[in-house]
Amino acid sequence: MSWFESFVLGLVQGLTEFLPISSSAHLRLTAAFAGWHDPGAAFTAITQIGTEAAVLIYFRKDIVRIVGAWFRSLTDRSMRSDHDAQMGWLVIVGSIPIGVLGVTFKDQIEGPFRDLRLIATTLIVMGIVLGVADRLAARDETGGKHRAIKERKSLKELGVKDGLIFGFCQAMALVPGVSRSGATISGGLLMGYTREAAARYSFLLAVPAVLASGVFELKDAGEGHVAWGPTIFATFIAFGVGYAVIAWFMKFITTKSFMPFVIYRIALGVALFILVGAGSLSPHAGESAG
Repeated sequence: MSWFESFVLGLVQGLTEFLPISSSAHLRLTAAFAGWHDPGAAFTAITQIGTEAAVLIYFRKDIVRIVGAWFRSLTDRSMRSDHDAQMGWLVIVGSIPIGVLGVTFKDQIEGPFRDLRLIATTLIVMGIVLGVADRLAARDETGGKHRAIKERKSLKELGVKDGLIFGFCQAMALVPGVSRSGATISGGLLMGYTREAAARYSFLLAVPAVLASGVFELKDAGEGHVAWGPTIFATFIAFGVGYAVIAWFMKFITTKSFMPFVIYRIALGVALFILVGAGSLSPHAGESAG
């Protein structure tokens, strides 16, 4: 991998990690369209450490408060009813599904799941799911001619059951094209949470999973065509761009619909199917050398 490739892929990672359009799919597609080798699951996991560092800094006050309350709850029973302490436990509980499924399907994640036809399918299907979830949320928030405005849930109403459902939604993002934020936000909206609550828990829930995945994949970094230097460079690029994107996205979702992302996902999935079907793009483009 050249330094230019690592710059572009780091930029793509930072731009797409927090948007509901799948960063892993875009890394895979960028390489395929450019005629580069597939950067691979290890490169993707390690560069995601950069974007998660952006989450740690952006939500630093929330994270410090939650971690502190969680530790105090281990020895102080009175703290176990504290919302921040409970959030700490819920992040742990919600991280279990992706941990178990990530280890179980590691070979599939690094191989068959990177087929461009599967990515096109997940882009379209999850785009439709996000669109339906977004419409339901909009209906509750605005009401209608014969419908009263319905109050949606905040994170203070999050329990173990919903935390696990969020966790299983996040685990779906092990398949490129699903999108970690897209799946968890869709799940949250379908369960009746506000856009802001679903997005905030989605980003907090991603921290332990992504950091653990990145550390786990460190042993494979530097193998094949992807050297350590370009990988680290891409990770720093992803961090800087990711921080700017998350700041913009958290403001965007308070007033805007997810429909632009829905349209983009479906259009990209359809275009990908057309290109593969016409023989212009191999479903395994770049894999042989990756």
